[in-house]
Amino acid sequence: MILARAVKVGSTLITAVKTMTSVVVATSCELQRLQGAGSPRKKLQVLLGVPGYVPNRVNDLLLLRPDTDAENYSEPKEKSNNKHVVFFHGDIQTFQEEMALQPEGAQWLPWSLEQVALILGRRFPDRHIWVVKASRMYLHKFSCYHNFVESNMFGAPEHSPYSADFGAFRHLRVLLSNGMVQAELPTPLHPQGGAESIPSGFSLSLVGFSKGCVVLNQLVYELPGACADPQMSAFVKHISDMFWLDGGHPGGSETWVTDKPVLKVLAASGVSVHAHVTPYEVCDPMRAWVGREHAHFIKTLEEFGACPSKKLHFEDEPPSIENHFRVIQEF
Repeated sequence: MILARAVKVGSTLITAVKTMTSVVVATSCELQRLQGAGSPRKKLQVLLGVPGYVPNRVNDLLLLRPDTDAENYSEPKEKSNNKHVVFFHGDIQTFQEEMALQPEGAQWLPWSLEQVALILGRRFPDRHIWVVKASRMYLHKFSCYHNFVESNMFGAPEHSPYSADFGAFRHLRVLLSNGMVQAELPTPLHPQGGAESIPSGFSLSLVGFSKGCVVLNQLVYELPGACADPQMSAFVKHISDMFWLDGGHPGGSETWVTDKPVLKVLAASGVSVHAHVTPYEVCDPMRAWVGREHAHFIKTLEEFGACPSKKLHFEDEPPSIENHFRVIQEF
C-alpha cells in the first residue's frame, strides 16, 4: 500500500523513495551476508507463468528450498519435508532485475522478491519458501492480486464469499500444486480432492505484507465456505499459521477483516493468527480506520476464544517507510 498511499495524499513516489536511502544502508550488510559463499541463493528457482485453477489465471513464483546442504540432504529426508510458506508481497516489490530497471525501484532493491525469499529462508530454514508475484503491476508499481480477489487497477480489493469456481482458496491450491510439479518436488500437492489428496506431512503457513494482506483477507472471507466444501476442507485444515505484516491498501475500508461471523470461523479453525504492525499503517491520522480495524480484528478474535499473537513494532520511532519494510525482518 506504500505507493497507493503516496498517490492518495498527493505526494510523489520519488519523494517517498528518497526516504528509503537509510534502509538500503541499514540492510546492505545483512543481505550481503545472506548472499555470501554457500548462500541459499543457489537454491532459488523462478517459475514463470504457473497456471492456477483457471488456465489463464497465472502467477510467477519464486521458490527457495530448505536451507540444507545438498550432500547431506538424503532422498527420504526430502520426501518427508513437506512444510511450505507462501508470501504475498506489497507495492513496487518484484524480481530484482525488473526493479533495477525502474528509477524508483532501484532504491528499493533490498526488498526485491529474491531478497525477501532469503530473509524468509532465515526465518523458516526448514521450509520451502514460495513467493507469489502479483499477476499485475500497474505502472510497474501497484501490485494487483486479481487472480485471488477482485481488485481495481491500484489493487484495492472487493472481497466476496467462497466460490468453488472462482476464489482465492481454489487458485492458491492449484497454483501450489502446479508449482510443485514444475519444481519437481517429490511429493506434490494434488490440485483437488479430499483428505486422501493431501501429501503426508504437508503444512502451510501464509504471510502477507502490506498490499499482499488482501489475499489473506480474502481467504478469511472464504473460510466458512471452504470449510464446508469437502473438496477443500482438508486443504484448509493443513494451514497452520497466517501472518499479517502491516497490511494496507488504497481502499477506504476493509484493510483488516472486521466481519464477526467470518472471524468466528477463523477463531475456531485452529489456524494460529499473527498480526505484526508498525505506526506507518496503524497510527496514521489520515487513515485512522486502519488502526481501528486492526484493533477490532484482534479484539473480536479474542472474544471468540482465539489467542492471536500481536506486536506493534518500532512504536517509539516516527512512522516511516523504512520501518514498514523492516517488519519483514522483525516478525
